[in-house]
Amino acid sequence: MRRPVATAMRRPARRGHLCGGLRAGSVEAMTDTATPARPQTVGFWFDPLCPWAWMASRWMLEVERVRPVHTEFHVMSLSVLNEGRDLDPDYQAEMDRGWIGVRAAIGVEQAYGQDALRAFYTELGTRYHPRGETKGDIRVVRDALAALDLDTSIAEKATTDIWDEALRASHHAGMDPVGTDVGTPVIHINGKAMFGPVISPAPRGEEAGRLFDGVSLMTAYDGFFELKRTRTIGPVFE
Repeated sequence: MRRPVATAMRRPARRGHLCGGLRAGSVEAMTDTATPARPQTVGFWFDPLCPWAWMASRWMLEVERVRPVHTEFHVMSLSVLNEGRDLDPDYQAEMDRGWIGVRAAIGVEQAYGQDALRAFYTELGTRYHPRGETKGDIRVVRDALAALDLDTSIAEKATTDIWDEALRASHHAGMDPVGTDVGTPVIHINGKAMFGPVISPAPRGEEAGRLFDGVSLMTAYDGFFELKRTRTIGPVFE
């Protein structure tokens, strides 16, 4: 998908940038020593709406079990990313539903910090994806907050724009370095911002670690930009 340009001509409706890329058309391992390696920090930008970001996030949590890695979770927004684009009605409706989840995530982070954001993403993402609860429903967001003993009024506040400035700042911190031609997931690793990986199902154990080793090695090369192939399966929630 090309970056939008200013023009007086009305563009045809697009599918827009979706989680896992475009909708259409588109380390070092831990050694056995007495002193553990200093954890490698990986920034992970997610929109709770996206099943592909969910899959990659579960992979990163598994990586933390088998490699000296710490994941810092941050919020991006597909709704922000697709603002100003001519989208078909179904996808525009999806973007409209996306606001409450990302706003609530920012509200949780501001009130409780990084650890709570991680827990809230797990709780809300589990409801959205493996459980198939309705995305964008205020009751689902409120239930996710209540399950973690967090302030449930965050759900109501997330229907307003009070956190939009912070949301846009978080979004741009993650997305500006990688560019606007991708969606989510986005990781920041080895000083680079990269889209992906798009995986299904999320690997477990040492297999998750080996995949991380490969991703880390590729991004350590300054000239690395892209690998891609056509997806043949959807997200597999295990």
